[in-house]
Amino acid sequence: MAKRSNMEAINQSMFFDWLALARPNIRALTFAIPNGGSRDAREGANLKRQGVTAGVFDVFVSVPSVNYNGLYIEFKHGRNKLTSAQKIFQEKVLNAGFAAVVCYNFDEAMNAVEEYLKC
Repeated sequence: MAKRSNMEAINQSMFFDWLALARPNIRALTFAIPNGGSRDAREGANLKRQGVTAGVFDVFVSVPSVNYNGLYIEFKHGRNKLTSAQKIFQEKVLNAGFAAVVCYNFDEAMNAVEEYLKC
C-alpha cells in the first residue's frame, strides 16, 4: 500500500482537532478509516481478512443529514487524484445514499462538513 502524504495526514489531524472543538457531538460519531500506510505482506493479508478494503475513503461522518445517510471524506494533497478503487468506492456510496467528497486541505473538509449538515 502506498504511504500517505504528510500534508494529507496534517490536514486530517487539523480537521479532527477542529471537529472536536466546533462540533463535539459530530466528532463523537466521526472516525478515521486507517486503510492506507505501509505494511508488510503478512500484516496486509491479516488486515484484508479483517475487512480492510481498497478504495475506502479516509474519514466517515456517521451522522445522517436530510438528504444523505452519512458523509465520506477523502483527503488528498497537491496533484494527487482518486485511485481507480477510490472512484469505484465513491460511486457505490453515492448510489447507496451517502455523500462522498475529496478535500485537498483542512478548509475544504471543514466546509464540506458544514455544508453536509445543512442538507
